[in-house]
Amino acid sequence: MKRSAEVVIIGGGCMGASVAYHLARRGVTDVVLVERGQLLGTGSTGRNAGGVRHQFSNEANIRLSIESIGVLERFADEVGQPIDFHQDGYLFLLSAPASVETFRRNVALQRSLGVDVQWLDAQEAARLAPGLDASGVVGATFCQRDGIADPNGVTMGFAKTAQAAGVSIERDTEVTGIRVEAGRVAAVETTRGTIDTRRVVNATGPHARLIGRMAGVEVPVDPYRRHIFIAAFEGGGMNAQESGPPRVPSSRIMVIDFDTTFYFHREGAGLLFGMGDPNEAPTFDTTVQWDFLPQVIDVAVTRLPALADASISHAWAGLYEVTPDANPIIGPADGVGGFYLINGFSGHGFQHCPAAGRLLADLITGRDPAFDLTPFAAERFTSGVASGERYFV
Repeated sequence: MKRSAEVVIIGGGCMGASVAYHLARRGVTDVVLVERGQLLGTGSTGRNAGGVRHQFSNEANIRLSIESIGVLERFADEVGQPIDFHQDGYLFLLSAPASVETFRRNVALQRSLGVDVQWLDAQEAARLAPGLDASGVVGATFCQRDGIADPNGVTMGFAKTAQAAGVSIERDTEVTGIRVEAGRVAAVETTRGTIDTRRVVNATGPHARLIGRMAGVEVPVDPYRRHIFIAAFEGGGMNAQESGPPRVPSSRIMVIDFDTTFYFHREGAGLLFGMGDPNEAPTFDTTVQWDFLPQVIDVAVTRLPALADASISHAWAGLYEVTPDANPIIGPADGVGGFYLINGFSGHGFQHCPAAGRLLADLITGRDPAFDLTPFAAERFTSGVASGERYFV
């Protein structure tokens, strides 16, 4: 392993890989990315549902989506690796008048930024997602360019291209300390030795607070467990009643019942679904809590009745890395020179990693990112200017 580097990136998920790729594109290849696991992208990156959407309430997040989705659409040409990306759209279902008012304001904002978002009534929503029970739905929004991408493909695409350019990637390497001298990062200590460096990127997802404390920086990120279940249908088919209407969508459209946070999309021959647990406390535990499943099913079968006849083939849990305002932190840390944060994406890190990695690489190399990063600045939590994200699912 190299004993010195211009930049050390801690964390081998989609965010760390994106930063490495964008640094390499800017000619900075004296970079070491360290990952404690045996493989890249096996933490939160490898445990998410792969959703990618333009539909956010915060202008900065919408702009991140516009740039990131553009990169995903051109990924094979731009990054040099093919990825699995299906743009079948996101459909938000709204059942509360207050949600409708919120979404009306936000759709106007999204459209003002060039995002094509449609307003639908309950019947139009049901036609888009066959098998959906739209009872109680008072409005819906749909964006066709939203979709589902492959987290592993994106992560490995960034990593392989960065590595080919000269970036070093060290797996099975856990960070044990960060040395700070005269108010600036001086070295990263690992289980395989020390790397002298003047710049460190904290890209450790839900573990951001722990890594931050190694450098004397408090990073306001807490881990929250989120479950994903895969439903299988008898006989392997989801349209068993061939003479009747479809029981589930044939496309990979992502359907989100906004007021309950229940969501689903097609996943191969099965159906992926999940829902947030409002009673979940911060935890690093990713054990599946099977006693939570009945709560999800109670909501699920009202929106997609076919799930009443399904069995659960498997399930897993991952971690959201959540900040107090559900917006990420992108940029230099307060108080320690050379320590950079790219944390706290609150469930939308994978979909924003292409743009977020580019922004941080620009900051590290002294370029103008041409992006107002005020909503993502670390100091917003002490200055009281946090604006937050309302579409936290």
